[in-house]
Amino acid sequence: MALLLKSDIERGDAWQRALRACEPDMTVHDWPYDGDPAEIEFALVWGPPRGALRDFPNLKAIFSIGAGIDHLASDPELPDGVPVVRMVEPGLTAGMTEFVILSVLTHHRFMLDYAIQQRDKVWREIPQIAAAQRTVGIMGLGVLGSEAADKLAAFGFDVAGWSRSPKERPGIATFHGDAGLAPFLARSAILICLLPLTPETQGILNARTFAALPRGAALISIGRGAHVVEADLLAALDSGQIGGASLDVFRDEPLPSESPFWTHPRVIMTPHVASMTIPDSAAEAVVANIRRLRAGQPLEHVVDLGRGY
Repeated sequence: MALLLKSDIERGDAWQRALRACEPDMTVHDWPYDGDPAEIEFALVWGPPRGALRDFPNLKAIFSIGAGIDHLASDPELPDGVPVVRMVEPGLTAGMTEFVILSVLTHHRFMLDYAIQQRDKVWREIPQIAAAQRTVGIMGLGVLGSEAADKLAAFGFDVAGWSRSPKERPGIATFHGDAGLAPFLARSAILICLLPLTPETQGILNARTFAALPRGAALISIGRGAHVVEADLLAALDSGQIGGASLDVFRDEPLPSESPFWTHPRVIMTPHVASMTIPDSAAEAVVANIRRLRAGQPLEHVVDLGRGY
């Protein structure tokens, strides 16, 4: 049994160790691979070159190293009939939930305002709002969004979720589709985007979306950079329609030095680190899925490439 690994250089060794610890009988080859293509049964990859995976005739499954699969869904030359599996593992989910809670509390407790006051040497209390009076909206109710919604509700926030298709979540108000978007936005004082990137969701955070939010709302963008129309966000920040933004993903990464986001006083930036796959726990999830397949059981977390998630 052989697996082809395409990871970032910094974590390649960690992936190798984790995979071998979970399945000592599996041979793990690093990308690029110049051996016999017929040997490779599985691929665990991030951002492979377009069409490259078609070179492996015995490929049984393609695993995404990260939660997003747009790096694979955008490749029209993926091998036909080979399932694509998104990454679902406890470490990735926990990391994203931590980042969501950190970001929500940052805006809820006016930390941007206090940072500006510190810069200007201003000592002034800002009246606090109870969590139950703070409405939080999450766009995307998959594994990551659902877990974040539950944890925020446990903090006492008034949480709602929006998805493309109907979903139910105990204790969470849910909206869906085009008809549900406007009422969802109207009640979201803090808006979190955890949507997958699809043709339908590209540019969904735009001037119309921002105008539908309560004035002064906060935006937490941690899905994909292409969700945001950046010029529209900058205009909304400058007008005060958006009171602050936490941005972890951008259309161009690394973010160009001339981007206004670097110096905007109402923006908190991080370099696409909201959550990162942890090799130890992720390797367990990948190997468990491979064992399912070899036992004749269906793979878990298979992507519908037609829908993009």
